[in-house]
Order: sequence, then C-alpha cells, then structure tokens
Amino acid sequence: MENWSLVSLSVLLGLVMRWTVSLNSYSGAKKPPMFGDYEAQRHWQEVTYNLPVQQWYFNTSDNDLNYWGLDYPPLTAYHSLLCAHVAQMINPEWIELHKSRGYESPAHKLFMRATVIIADIIVYIPAVVLYCLYLSDGSSRRKVATMLCVLLYPGLILIDNGHFQYNNMSLGLALWGVLGLGLGWDLLGSLAFTLALNYKQMELYHSLPFFCYLLGKCAKQGLTGKGLILLVKIAATVVVSFAVCWLPFLSDPQQSLQVLRRLFPVGRGLFEDKVANTWCSMNVLIKIKTHLSAETQLYLSLVATLLAVLPSSVKLLMKPTFWQFKLALVNSSLAFFLFSFQVHEKSILLAALPVCLLINELPLMSIWFLLVSTFSMLPLLLKDGLLLPYVITSLAFLFTSMYLLSALERTTVDTLRIEPYSRLFRPCFPRLNLPLIVKWKFAFFILAMAGLSFTSVALDPPAKLPDLFPVLVSLCAYFQLLGCLVYFNIVQLMEPSNKGDQKKIN
Repeated sequence: MENWSLVSLSVLLGLVMRWTVSLNSYSGAKKPPMFGDYEAQRHWQEVTYNLPVQQWYFNTSDNDLNYWGLDYPPLTAYHSLLCAHVAQMINPEWIELHKSRGYESPAHKLFMRATVIIADIIVYIPAVVLYCLYLSDGSSRRKVATMLCVLLYPGLILIDNGHFQYNNMSLGLALWGVLGLGLGWDLLGSLAFTLALNYKQMELYHSLPFFCYLLGKCAKQGLTGKGLILLVKIAATVVVSFAVCWLPFLSDPQQSLQVLRRLFPVGRGLFEDKVANTWCSMNVLIKIKTHLSAETQLYLSLVATLLAVLPSSVKLLMKPTFWQFKLALVNSSLAFFLFSFQVHEKSILLAALPVCLLINELPLMSIWFLLVSTFSMLPLLLKDGLLLPYVITSLAFLFTSMYLLSALERTTVDTLRIEPYSRLFRPCFPRLNLPLIVKWKFAFFILAMAGLSFTSVALDPPAKLPDLFPVLVSLCAYFQLLGCLVYFNIVQLMEPSNKGDQKKIN
C-alpha cells in the first residue's frame, strides 16, 4: 500500500509540474502571421475536420500547405481529427475553416493544454510507471525514485506543455514498444512501435535497435524453427498495422506518394535553426550549405549516420539482450540527431527517452545528458518566453535526481561501467582516476551551461554577431552530446558479461 501511495504521489507531482508549465506562454503566442506550433496543431484540427481525407496532404484552395500543412504520418492526423471533434462540441469557432486561423483565447488555450495532459495520462505516464515498476532494478523505493525522475525530465515537459507539441504520444507509444519487448511480448512491442512510427516519422531514430533486437532474437531461436515463426508473426504484425494506419491513402498511389513527400521534405536542406548537431556546428567554420549541393549534403549525412550507428547495431544483432537493446536505442537516436539530415532541436527528445530508461543504472551520465538535452533547446525556449519554467524545472530535476538516485556516490569505475575502457589506460596511466575526472567535467559543464543560460538573457550580443549566444549554446551542447555518444558506445561495445547482460528476454 505504501509503494502505491508513493507511485500515486510521483504521478501527481509529474502532472502538477506539467500543468504549472502549461500556464505559461506557448510557441507563436500573439505572433502573426504564422504564429507557431500551437497554431500548427490547431490548424491540423481545422483541416482534418473540415476536409475529406484525400485533401489532407494536398495543396488546395482550402488547404494551403505553406500555412502549417500536415507533415506528420496518418496517426497524427487521426489524433488531430479526434481532438477536432471534441473542439467542435465545445466551440465550433475553434476549428472553423479559414476563419479560425490564429485563434487565441483563454478557453481555447485551456482546451489545447488539456489535450496534452490527457495524452500524458493515457499514453506516456502509464508506460513510464509500468517500465519503472517491472523493468528497472533495485528496491521498491528505488523504482519509485526512478519513476519520479523520469516524470520530472524537463525537456519533454517544456516542449509539450510549454512550447506545445504531442511528443508524449510518439515517445509514449515507443516506450510501450520497449515495455512489450522487455516483458517478452514481442508482438505487442512491435505493434506499439509501429504506431509510434506512424505518429511521427522521427521514430526512425529508434527503428534500427528494434529491428536488430528482434531479428537477433529470432536468429538465436533458429531461423528454420521457432525463430522463423516468430519472425513471420512480427512481420505480419508490422505490415497489418501499417496497412490499417495508411488504409485511406492506399487506394490511390498518388495519395501515398504525396504523404511520403510531406513526411520527408528533402528540399529543406541539411539543417535550419541553430541545432546542437555536427552539421550546424561545422557550419560555424565551413559553410556546408554553400559549398555542397543539396544532393551531396543528403548523401553525406546518410553515410555519416550509418557509420555512426553501425557498431551499435551490429553488437545488438550479435548479442540481443535487453540491456544491449536499451543502450542501442540511445546510440542510434543520438547518432541520428548528431549526423542525420534536416534535424530539429526538439529531436533531441528522441535520444532523451532511452537515456531516461538508463537513469537507474547510469545515474550521473544520464542526468548529465538529460540536462544537456534541455539546455540545447534554450534558444527555442527563450523565444517562447519559457525562461522561468526552464530554470525551475531544470533545477528541480537536477536536485531531485541527484539526491534520490545518489548519483555522485555511484561513480566508481564499475558503476560507470567503464572497467574495460579503464584497463586500456592503466598500464600507461596507473594513477588515472576516471571517476574523478567525470565528476569534475560534470561540475564544469553544469556551471558552463548555467553561465551561458544567464548571459543569453542578461547580455545583448554584438551588433555584428546577433546569433552569438544561440551558436555558443549549440556548440556547448554539441560537444557534450558528442562525448555522450562516445561514452554510451563504449559502455555498449565493451560491456563485459555481468548481471546487466544476463537480463535476457524469455
């Protein structure tokens, strides 16, 4: 009974944090003519409710694709349609065709914010609770502490409940997929991840680990026996799920092709805003978008991404354990964020989710990464007027997670899981204290991020360098994220046979 009381209290605290953040401003508030992501989500409700499904992704007189045209898979459109039906019952003016553009009112803000909270309650939070209770190690109190830390992760709260998006839907469905695989329910896991992929195409960041884990598991069972049967069942589940989601667009090939064009707009270029990834960081010294053609940029990012994700995927394919699967999710999504084509700053949430799943086993490095991921979105958050929520949620997460998970005490070579790596340097540097170096680097970068956050608000940039602070933020975050990619790959590729590796799926 006590444990369930702690679980309820943790969920309540997570919801209170979300609702408190939602009382603040949102993307594009009172900023015509395009407003922001809040208006994009409202506009999709308007389009899906008033137009036939065949027009949702096409440019027509009633659907100007240059004004927040739908560019997510069908499941996002169906979700928008569901919300639109509720909006129609409350106030038809919210989704009136053409006339509702840029609609803003306290009542409508309450409705929109409530739809995000409801998605949290139905999809994301139950997945977090079940994962922490059934798939995380430690005592009951440690599991609840892990759950609270995951629910208080500031990046997702600030983007969904502040900036305004529904990342909790796609990430929640992906987490249900992880939960299914962790419990040995491979078909349920495959179904959930397929739905996540059909909600947001960026879930491709997680697709290689799911594919390699399931294929490796089938191969271990024998591709001429039980493994083949399981593989056929998984393939059938994925194909049928995709077919159901895309059913309205399958009758006409032009419909399907148009949806794909909207999902993968390669014409936008390698990157847009200041993003903490490789290409945006390199662009400070080498103007990649100027010197390379769009086609070359596409192939360059494709090759770099595949090379970055290949070692992790091969290791998982050869050793399909649940621990390896979680590490591969981190390494794959982070490699995609750092090297792939047309990355948005909010895509770091795709790497943050699997890192949240490691926060109990690797507390200090996970907390560090999650703070960096939030910091990397600082220019966007400042643009939305979310400075105060950013500061409060980040500090709350930092102190809560450091205390509950004893992060500074769990920094030995073994708990950091770098013993094989440490042995490589021991002959040349016998007195090298890697855990102490990690702690000092953590403290240094926390102070650096705090300092850049302060200067971004308090100081005006030089007239000749108007983007100075956003560039410094992205560079500071980039080098830390690159270091995290190296670290998590070391942990996965050099992982010895231990209790973490013995967590196999039955």
